[in-house]
Amino acid sequence: MFDRLLAKEMDVKKIVVVAVAAAALLTGCASNADKVSENLGKEAEMFNVQRKIVGINGITDEVLFEVEGRCSLERGASMENTLDVICKHGPDDYRKHFIGLSDNVTFISTQVEGLDVSEYRTKIILKPESLIPDFDLVSGD
Repeated sequence: MFDRLLAKEMDVKKIVVVAVAAAALLTGCASNADKVSENLGKEAEMFNVQRKIVGINGITDEVLFEVEGRCSLERGASMENTLDVICKHGPDDYRKHFIGLSDNVTFISTQVEGLDVSEYRTKIILKPESLIPDFDLVSGD
């Protein structure tokens, strides 16, 4: 009887191990488009993607703004219904734009140039210099 219980316990362990392995394999499976999108997003965060961002008034069809350059585009972290656009204009020249959105203002962001990114491998960016913070000491008078 003890042998049967031990055998059943081993069978349950095998089933659990197989289920965990299958779940791990399935979470690693993504479509080629998903992998390319992820890698393009990482390239944009490194200011390697040339973009043109245009804001349009949905009622008058008037172009409200245009931003073009090597830009990172994200939903606004600082305010709701905003976009945070950070663009690199030169080696040490970065500019941040806040774009407000409303029910009649929309935006279009297009990638101006193509990039060669992998559809099979995840791009991992390691920046060892970011591990050590850059301190600015400000003292009172």
